[in-house]
Amino acid sequence: MQRVLIIATDGFEQSELLEPKRLLEEAGADVTLASLEPGTIRGWDRKDWGESVAVDCTIADVSAGDYDALLLPGGQMNPDILRMEHKVIDLVRAFDAAQKPVAAICHAPWLLAEADIIEGRSVTGWPSIRTDLANAGAAVVDEEVVVDGNLITSRKPGDIPAFTGALLAALNIEEAEA
Repeated sequence: MQRVLIIATDGFEQSELLEPKRLLEEAGADVTLASLEPGTIRGWDRKDWGESVAVDCTIADVSAGDYDALLLPGGQMNPDILRMEHKVIDLVRAFDAAQKPVAAICHAPWLLAEADIIEGRSVTGWPSIRTDLANAGAAVVDEEVVVDGNLITSRKPGDIPAFTGALLAALNIEEAEA
């Protein structure tokens, strides 16, 4: 069974965490949600606060060696908070160094830029962060999903099916039947 780590905190884009998590679990992946603190984190649902989600463990309790892939949901607040946390950036770098899939959607590619792992690589993201990605040395494209080696990036909630499909393919997991 493939193990996928999701890292998020308050302000994650609700659909970008819950929908990929559901699709991964339906396809047979073991998914763990880690955050900065134990308890729950609250999503952002379009224009207001959304659902709270229980955290499985803290970021301090996880290691890249324990998982097969990393999933980073977006939302504006979530990755902006996470990119200031050294342990999060170290985890992103560790997954990349091990050539394990690192999937980031919407604003989450900010974390890839902060980890300094996108120079010379093709990525996409939410329009407002594309200049940041380019300034970090990435070749930025406007496509629903971009796969460059172990990096998988997407732009927005509408890209979730392609985004999750690319992660499942990277893990050699077949998508569950609808």
